[in-house]
Amino acid sequence: MITRAGWGLTAAAVLVYAVGAPFGYPQAAVLAVAGLAAVGAGALWTLRGAGLDVRREVTPLKVARGDPAVAVLHVRNTGRWRHSGLVARDTCRGTSVTVEVPSLARRSARTVSYRLPTRRRGETPVGPLLLDRTDPFGLARRSIAYGRPDLLLVRPRTVPLTPLRSGRRRHLDGLTARSTPAGASSFNGLREYVVGDELRHVHWRSTARTGVLMVKEMTDVNLPDTVVVLDTRHSSYEGDDEFELAVDVLASVACAVTRDRFPVRVFAGAGELVRAKGGPGEDEEVLDRLAVVERAESAEPPLHALRQAVAGGALVLVSGSVAALADAAAVRRRFDLVVFVRVGDPTEGGAPRTPGVTVIEAGDLEELAAAWPR
Repeated sequence: MITRAGWGLTAAAVLVYAVGAPFGYPQAAVLAVAGLAAVGAGALWTLRGAGLDVRREVTPLKVARGDPAVAVLHVRNTGRWRHSGLVARDTCRGTSVTVEVPSLARRSARTVSYRLPTRRRGETPVGPLLLDRTDPFGLARRSIAYGRPDLLLVRPRTVPLTPLRSGRRRHLDGLTARSTPAGASSFNGLREYVVGDELRHVHWRSTARTGVLMVKEMTDVNLPDTVVVLDTRHSSYEGDDEFELAVDVLASVACAVTRDRFPVRVFAGAGELVRAKGGPGEDEEVLDRLAVVERAESAEPPLHALRQAVAGGALVLVSGSVAALADAAAVRRRFDLVVFVRVGDPTEGGAPRTPGVTVIEAGDLEELAAAWPR
């Protein structure tokens, strides 16, 4: 491929010949031939075998919004000739990243790294990687694609929060420890042993006193249930940055619950996005699903999702519009605790006070952590 400089030299050579030849200037023909020969030599230079081994690594493949993600480029010269004028071009979410690769002697290798844009959430294809070879005078360029595109997942940012203490039947000792596998069980009484009972539940003191094998009878105690709802209506936010903050807030609330091994249901748009039952590692699933949530003009009001949620436990509604507070107030009697989080610049005079609803206005995640109920 001829570059702009190559086309310019070609045009200049033709112009010099066209002007000088009619007047019998042999120098014009010499200059024209020299210019065209230089362009041809540049094209032949780039057409010769590349002799390069190129490999790219993206690390990490999952990153929080705004955190650094790096692409590492490994280039090895496997040919017999020295390579110079190498430029790597990568594409990441519509942004072109250009990296100059140092000159490579024969049988030598170089490693270069460059940062990838992570300002927006979502699945971000990285690539294809193009390596440009140019001649020493920049008259011709050849682009060669290497490898397959990688997928970088940019997930929401989170801030540590305390899970909301809710539940119609509370354990006397408060929230159970997340390391307790049977944390939802509480002692209810004693009964005689039957085949199939776990021996770890045998009450040895009662067994010694009665002469009959006795076991502790356990009953389930409701764990703190949490429902988090994200308003995805396009009109509820003034811009993309405000919506990104809303997703960060929702992710922080949901992950605070899942990291303490309690159940949470996440609603976004018209329906349920993910349901976590309190198992290990479910916060990763929550973040992965929230990474691809987008605003929509046709999104339903939050009240549509709230009607699908089972009553009881805590409700957290996140929106950029004060008007969504009415949706939280409409269902406040169905939940033990209702929290409405409005993101963005604070409204004049603050959001209206609503009985039975805790209102938090957060301009960033730090303000959310400071105002979060403890």
